[in-house]
Amino acid sequence: MKRGKFEKHLKAHGCELHRNGSKHDIFRNIATGKKTTIPRHPDIDELLCKEICKQLGIPKP
Repeated sequence: MKRGKFEKHLKAHGCELHRNGSKHDIFRNIATGKKTTIPRHPDIDELLCKEICKQLGIPKP
């Protein structure tokens, strides 16, 4: 999945960019307060996308 498309999915389900790391960005679910890292790659593997959504407590793309 393209990174831009995945970020739109996260933002549509109540997540926001919390801060930037050196090689990863940290996103936070506003409703639950859960945080996770997202790598800065143009393409993100589908399994990784599903795991990130699970960690944030949002539906899978």
